Amino acid sequence: MALQEIVEQTVSGLGYDLVEIERSAGGLLRITIDLPWTKPAEGTVAVDQFINVEDCEKVNRQLLFALEVDGIEYKRLEVSSPGIDRPLRHTADFERFVGQVIDITLKAPMGAAANGQVHASRKKFRGTLERVAAADGGVSWQIVWSDAPAPKPGQRVSKKRVPPPMQVLGFTLDEVRESRLAPIVSFKGRGQGGSTGGEEPAVGQDV
Repeated sequence: MALQEIVEQTVSGLGYDLVEIERSAGGLLRITIDLPWTKPAEGTVAVDQFINVEDCEKVNRQLLFALEVDGIEYKRLEVSSPGIDRPLRHTADFERFVGQVIDITLKAPMGAAANGQVHASRKKFRGTLERVAAADGGVSWQIVWSDAPAPKPGQRVSKKRVPPPMQVLGFTLDEVRESRLAPIVSFKGRGQGGSTGGEEPAVGQDV
């Protein structure tokens, strides 16, 4: 079996979600896992759950066996939890992190779609993720941001100052080349529904 299939079957078989597979220089094979997420019922609050070292150890042990059986070559295996720049790849990921600030890179420029106020060749954007109900009953996505500079610590902002208008960029998942949570460090956490932040539990082993 191919590496992707082996890892997906092993991780899901143990009750986890596969977030990312990375091969790095020096033979490092890094597997990022997370706990499955279920959309909370309306009117309820999502409870944050986090991957711990024991979770990583369990997946690491099973992957060592599975990769050996299929003859996958690597020098070091590392299993870890998502970091603050967790990738968003599936619809469930976008559902999970609505309201969070994300970075997206589009496959093709869509400057004209952002109120005509961004450069036509621009592909990278950062903004707050929003879920939008489409007219046909489906779901579409958008990010919202302002080009106003963040105030410096202790800086007073005049109440008479007119803030720049909010910008909106609508997109479909098929139009996105890459999307990740913006790596914003906050001691208050990412808010409801976010499961990343702080240190990344990781387990590694050489072979």
